Amino acid sequence: MSLTTLPRIALTPGEPAGIGPDLCVQLAQNTHACELVAIGDPELLRQRAKQLGLNLNLHKFNADATPTAHPAGSLGVLPVSLAADVQCGQLNIANAPYVLETIRLATQGCIDGLFDAMVTAPVHKAILNDAGIEFTGHTEYIASLTGGHPVMMLATQGLRVALVTTHLPLKEVSTAITPERLETVLRILIGDLQRYFGLTHPRILVCGLNPHAGENGHLGQEELIVIEPILTKLRSEGFKLQGPLPADTLFTPKHLTQADAVLAMYHDQGLPVLKYQGFGKAVNITLGLPIVRTSVDHGTALDLAGTGQADVGSLSLALATALEMSMHQGLY
Repeated sequence: MSLTTLPRIALTPGEPAGIGPDLCVQLAQNTHACELVAIGDPELLRQRAKQLGLNLNLHKFNADATPTAHPAGSLGVLPVSLAADVQCGQLNIANAPYVLETIRLATQGCIDGLFDAMVTAPVHKAILNDAGIEFTGHTEYIASLTGGHPVMMLATQGLRVALVTTHLPLKEVSTAITPERLETVLRILIGDLQRYFGLTHPRILVCGLNPHAGENGHLGQEELIVIEPILTKLRSEGFKLQGPLPADTLFTPKHLTQADAVLAMYHDQGLPVLKYQGFGKAVNITLGLPIVRTSVDHGTALDLAGTGQADVGSLSLALATALEMSMHQGLY
């Protein structure tokens, strides 16, 4: 794309029975400095807009047209048809392939350069699995299409938390944290903070795995055997890394004000703190991929679908972050 062209962002509505379609309709009510393209069933979006009492002018996405700024109350759509009618809050395995197809099209569009980034509303993993689809999460599925080593990072005002491991049972975490994996994740985190967020020398706090960061080996050996040697290696290359630090004291203002990001060893070590601080005002960012992908920080909220009570804040932030990341790539 030329330097005068606006970004074109793909938007996937996620689980059709959840709040994803609501959020897409709500997001479309405001102007945006990009072309916004929803990938999904136009009739679903039309019906949800009617339920919410919001006006929505849908038009078919034209890939050959020059991207223009998104006007309020309008939305371009790359049509994908549902397999079955949707009732708010009622999951239906018949529509599981539809959900996967919307993600696939958005991902492929980013790979092909049709889209500059993709923003995803929440999916329901269980219904996809119940439909016989092997799906552990958006992140893992997108990575299977794009290649790369995905690194999950959530961000809210004043705090970024990346993860070494993501959707694993706790009993599998220790063996999954190998020297090779930890080094790869740290290099991706540092590189993408530089590439997408303009941080020349990012400062990263690294959690230990065990209580008290292992207490010098008395509460676990992972810090001594895996984490400390990798941190020492990367520090010798000039990277600004502190740790391994006890997770119970790392997440305090004294430490966080001196850092650009935290690296947690597993999902529930770092994300509860971030979501306590900014739930509904946080964004899920997938680093380590050849494309830009952001998402919401919450689930499908089936009980809120169609009620008008869903908060669009996280999806709005996900879009703003996708735009910021596109800008830092020097495309615009």
